[in-house]
Amino acid sequence: MADEAQKKPHLSALVGHTNGLTKLAAAAGSSSSRGGGGGGSATAAPSKKLVIKNFRERPKLPDNYTQDTWQKLHDAVGAIQSSVSIRYNLEELYQAVENLCSYKVSATLYKQLRQVCEDHIMIRSIFLFLDRTYVLQNSMLPSIWDMGLELFRNHVISDKQVQNKTIDGILLLIERERSGEAVDRSLLRSLLSMLSDLQVYKESFEQRFLEETNCLYAAEGQRLMQEREVPEYLHHVNKRLEEEGDRVITYLDHSTQKPLIACVEKQLLGEHLTAILQKGLDNLLDENRISDLTQTYQLFSRVKGGQQILLQHWSEYIKNFGTTIVVNPEKDKDMVQELLDFKDKVDHIIEVCFQKNEKFINLMKESFETFINKRPNKPAELIAKYVDSKLRAGNKEATDEELERILDKIMIIFRFIHGKDVFEAFYKKDLAKRLLVGKSASVDAEKSMLSKLKHECGAAFTSKLEGMFKDMELSKDVMVQFKQYMQNQSDPGNIDLTVNILTMGYWPTYTPMEVHLNSEMIKLQEVFKTFYLGKHSGRKLQWQTTLGHAVLKAEFKEGKKEFQVSLFQTLVLLMFNEGDEFSFEEIKMATGIEDNELRRTLQSLACGKARVLIKNPKGKDVEDGDKFIFNGDFKHKLFRIKINQIQMKETVEEQVSTTERVFQDRQYQIDAAIVRIMKMRKTLGHNLLVSELYNQLKFPVKPGDLKKRIESLIDRDYMERDKDNPNQYHYVA
Repeated sequence: MADEAQKKPHLSALVGHTNGLTKLAAAAGSSSSRGGGGGGSATAAPSKKLVIKNFRERPKLPDNYTQDTWQKLHDAVGAIQSSVSIRYNLEELYQAVENLCSYKVSATLYKQLRQVCEDHIMIRSIFLFLDRTYVLQNSMLPSIWDMGLELFRNHVISDKQVQNKTIDGILLLIERERSGEAVDRSLLRSLLSMLSDLQVYKESFEQRFLEETNCLYAAEGQRLMQEREVPEYLHHVNKRLEEEGDRVITYLDHSTQKPLIACVEKQLLGEHLTAILQKGLDNLLDENRISDLTQTYQLFSRVKGGQQILLQHWSEYIKNFGTTIVVNPEKDKDMVQELLDFKDKVDHIIEVCFQKNEKFINLMKESFETFINKRPNKPAELIAKYVDSKLRAGNKEATDEELERILDKIMIIFRFIHGKDVFEAFYKKDLAKRLLVGKSASVDAEKSMLSKLKHECGAAFTSKLEGMFKDMELSKDVMVQFKQYMQNQSDPGNIDLTVNILTMGYWPTYTPMEVHLNSEMIKLQEVFKTFYLGKHSGRKLQWQTTLGHAVLKAEFKEGKKEFQVSLFQTLVLLMFNEGDEFSFEEIKMATGIEDNELRRTLQSLACGKARVLIKNPKGKDVEDGDKFIFNGDFKHKLFRIKINQIQMKETVEEQVSTTERVFQDRQYQIDAAIVRIMKMRKTLGHNLLVSELYNQLKFPVKPGDLKKRIESLIDRDYMERDKDNPNQYHYVA
């Protein structure tokens, strides 16, 4: 029997059970002794060499092997779930799975295993009645579903190693996705949904996720601000926000949205607000990059304090850009047009990019008002001249609608000006010329502008301007009566006289200039004077020759022509009825025209486009001793030629005179305001008086100028200083 034991050694022995599972322990070459006693070793058999060769053909699985093996595996899974002893040893079961996988039954095996696990979930359905009765009545007990989750959480997810590996894997996938790699989003959604169901989402995942997000975008913001231009950077920020929003929708819990987006906004925007604007806002505005400005506004509106910083830089840009337009005298010619274009530009940006935000509109107005008044008086003067150029006959505006639209835009700029009295003075002077020389493009447009000014500044501002229009209307009626009067005269004369009667208080102040009119003109003046004073006794007429104009008929070799000329041009040209050549001094003596005015007049006749006279020697300027010859060979394509544009041009003297008159009027207004305040208060301190004056005066004034006016009134005994307190004033009745 000993020899038989050596040929067939016993390879394994049964060991006890643990947890209901049978465990096998392999015996390592020991042999049982023959018989029941003793532990002596048997004599070893002589060793033999074992050679294993491959099958020539792969063996086939026995019939029904797959079904029978799955039945064993199914029973084993059921035993594990039931916590009972497994009938088969684990090595045999493992080998069975390996055999099935080797014969490509893996897919079927996987599906069958999944079904068994899903069937396990049916436990809740089986015990549903228990869940709805006993568990529901005991508030301290979790539902069967929650109990399952709790057990899974306690025994699986709460394990630190499992949890850390799970979270690390999730964060790694998200990091890869942020880097541009494609990841399994459904896997992320399932994992995060599981954490949420197990109520460990916030403590185990969200906190770490937000910390890593914060670090990522903090570093990214610092790096990209150095590398990229502002539009590119903002585009990247917008893209990141969209990506994170999409993550929330796709797989993150909804509760993460607010802190996640806030984190991105803070690190990519909030930390770089000032740097972004300093680096790129001026360029965006200069180049009028509407889409980029819209994106800037939208992104800055998301961050706390973002709009306020954007407002500050917006205001600074307007002030700086506007100041370059206003303060440079070289730009005076185009100042108003540039202001209008700039205003159109910022209006468009506010409407399209800043969503008509009231704060941006109001700050834009304040900024315009600030920079446009950095240069006192000049913008007001130039706006008045710009209006004059648009309301003159022959302007380039095609339609009344376009002209009306331009006037509306000008009024918006006009609102920002403090020294509106300067505008009024120059506007009144130019309006007078347009009306008296017949150069107004449209009476309707003139009255429309007057209506706008009245609405903006009140009736007191436009009362004199309205009086000018009334004078023109009354003058027409007077001339109808005068023409009837002349028809009854024995010698009506060859000159058709038209006179405009102007009320002195309404019109600009003109310095009378005595010139030598010919006898026929003087006779007509006397006839009109007799006619007018006969109807209006007690009035005094003063002739203003500077604004007179006439139509002259002339004959040349080419034929007859008509000239629309000023009165001074008329007097010069009429001299050439008496001779063909006159010197500058002879013309001056004969006409009595003031030296500078005569030079301008001769320049317009001999050096302009329509050269009725020939100057000898040739040159642009008229000098003493120059001689002027009638140009009999004069040619022109038009029959009636206008040469009186010279009357519409403003001389340096006129400009200085208008400015001085405004300054003088302001002094009178300051004096009147001081007396009015002191008369009411009787006694007042210097600071309070100055404060009251600033409230009442409608034009900008310096404290030093107010002090001078106060001193002047003290000298003239309108008020006096307090003997004990030099800063206290008393009204002198």
